Amino acid sequence: MEKFTTLQSTAVPLLIENVDTDQIIPARFLKATSREGFGENLFCDWRYDSNGQARPDFVLNNPLYSGKILIAGRNFGSGSSREHAAWAIYDYGFRVVVSSFFADIFKGNALNTGLLPIEISESFLQQLLSAVHANPKTLFRVDLENQELAVPDRGLSETFEIHPYKKMCLLNGYDDIDYLISLKDRILAFEEQKPA
Repeated sequence: MEKFTTLQSTAVPLLIENVDTDQIIPARFLKATSREGFGENLFCDWRYDSNGQARPDFVLNNPLYSGKILIAGRNFGSGSSREHAAWAIYDYGFRVVVSSFFADIFKGNALNTGLLPIEISESFLQQLLSAVHANPKTLFRVDLENQELAVPDRGLSETFEIHPYKKMCLLNGYDDIDYLISLKDRILAFEEQKPA
């Protein structure tokens, strides 16, 4: 995984609540087991009509909005536990998803993928969405070490929670296997102390 320390980026506002994993990546695209290639079908049924033409009213098709941060409505990632939903968001190019509530399984899958889910208060979420709508070029700053999401130009910031183990993994670019490998010398030293 890529290391995640800080990120400064514009954001894409997804003004929809209760987004489930089937809306993030429809089930008909879940035929692969590798993480690559899912981004092209992210929000497919909202992005494209039945003829495969881009819907101009959907935010990912709006050239005003871009960036590595997706700001979503409340209750993001509910529904089935498919990890492909996190894969699709990451493969599309997002590195952070912001919401006032995440489904627990989606949050875990996101963190395991290297995608940072930031849960913030509903009032701060509305401030962020207002900032993006007022100026699509608004820059957001994510500081994982200090667990802070900020809009420096507007003087807005809020801290967020993250499990210490997952934070350490993101900061170091570790998945669970990488973490165990990082302990190899300590494991071997422990083994050497034990009688055969």
